[in-house]
Amino acid sequence: MVVLSHTSLESYPFVQTCKSDCAFPSIPEIDLTNPHAGSHVVKACEAYGFFKVINHGVSMDLIAPLESQALKFFSLPQSEKENAGPADPFGYGSKRIGANGDVGWVEYLFFSANHELTPHKPIAILDENPQILENAVNEYVSAVKAMACHLLELIADGLEIEPRDVFSRLLKDEKSDSLFRMNHYPPCPELQALSLSGLNLVGFGEHTDPQLISVARSNNTTGLQISLSDGTWVSVPPDQTSFFINVGDSLQVMTNNRFKSVKHRVFADSTNTRVSMIYFGGPPPHEKIASLPSLLKEGEESMYNEFTWSEYKEAAFRTRLGDNRLGPFEKKAAAEGH
Repeated sequence: MVVLSHTSLESYPFVQTCKSDCAFPSIPEIDLTNPHAGSHVVKACEAYGFFKVINHGVSMDLIAPLESQALKFFSLPQSEKENAGPADPFGYGSKRIGANGDVGWVEYLFFSANHELTPHKPIAILDENPQILENAVNEYVSAVKAMACHLLELIADGLEIEPRDVFSRLLKDEKSDSLFRMNHYPPCPELQALSLSGLNLVGFGEHTDPQLISVARSNNTTGLQISLSDGTWVSVPPDQTSFFINVGDSLQVMTNNRFKSVKHRVFADSTNTRVSMIYFGGPPPHEKIASLPSLLKEGEESMYNEFTWSEYKEAAFRTRLGDNRLGPFEKKAAAEGH
């Protein structure tokens, strides 16, 4: 990773892309109206930890107004946006991603998503009638949460484990620690001069999501990349009518590495604005996270020590984005530490 000595960009990270980087045309596509969707979801989680959902039932009538209001907020003067923050963790944030030195060409709004979002300050300053946006956010989050729960139940079906809500109950729990984030990656015209150099401005650095599952939707702007199992980075073609699903660290542990949480990142664009909205489905703070006995073969042991979600979340947010957050919880790592 290198940093250019440009006045406006010198504090931002860049990545030199490799010749092996390419587009990812064969993203697993899950049709939620397909009666065999469960087995398809499991195969996608095993192969990539990532897939696209179509025929998801979430209306554009929920999506379009929320995206419009998000753009309205992010177009406000900086001083007004900062009145909605700082993000500690909830509210408005800019440039800094977490408290450990990670930086990106991004600004964002961050919310708790377990209960209705009223009366979050970012919403209150955004519109003369904030109730309109409050309703839009709550309805959207409710819809994508229902989708996430349905996907987790399809996973249970595909894995042939019971009860069917073994994963989804964690999101439905009244104490579920789920989050909602709206990211804004403004265009960066200075990048046009660098287009032939192979340098890409990092919007959000490479990382995995610590929760069980993430449901993301963006506008029709490129930038998202995922890392394949061999370490190759591939670009994900945008699709503003579909949702992209990430396996998170907690689901990797519960499936004893049968699923792998997907490492991903976002690059900024020189001319186009990127807006993404992500629901992070998390367990209750005191929920114990461990490999499910029903998924262990005879004689197979769990690869992780049991931990609570609050323990893992605290440890994860002490790390940098690209760190192996699960490493310290692996049984092998613990044994070597003794």
